[in-house]
Amino acid sequence: MHTVPTSIQGVSIIESQWLHDKRGGFMRSFCEHEFAASGIAFHTVQTNLSHNIARGTLRGMHYQDMRVPEPKIVRCIRGAIYDVALDVRKGSSTFGKWETVELGAQNGRALFIDAGIAHGFITLTDDAELLYHMGGFYEPNLARIVRWNDPAFGIQWPMPPIVISPRDAEAPDFAG
Repeated sequence: MHTVPTSIQGVSIIESQWLHDKRGGFMRSFCEHEFAASGIAFHTVQTNLSHNIARGTLRGMHYQDMRVPEPKIVRCIRGAIYDVALDVRKGSSTFGKWETVELGAQNGRALFIDAGIAHGFITLTDDAELLYHMGGFYEPNLARIVRWNDPAFGIQWPMPPIVISPRDAEAPDFAG
């Protein structure tokens, strides 16, 4: 496993390699020591799964108020997604920047997203499933959302959403 920094401090692509033999494959998907060695201090307190039935399902852009930080590591374990991280941290030198990466069950990639960075994705395949390692506890009263197509950020999505929740579809533009 190794990490690849992006243009946003606090967002890194995690590259993992599958080892294959006649039985199938094996891949280490998480190692606290290896992450620490690459500058990512991360301790999992919760693990979540997200199952998405249809291609074109959009979820996001979600983050949590910094009073209760909620960093995450996202990995697609079935299918493929177009994953987006958006820096909405006040005072950040990369505020407003966004990064995208394709995560898929076959490519061995995951994305580390530090606290205060909004996250969203659109599924590129039917039946996509994601595994989230959470480094902080979810606090519903501190959950925040930015509209997926807020013109202030100009995120370029590979397709328009086909399936989207009312909460995500009706999210406000970023107010700061």
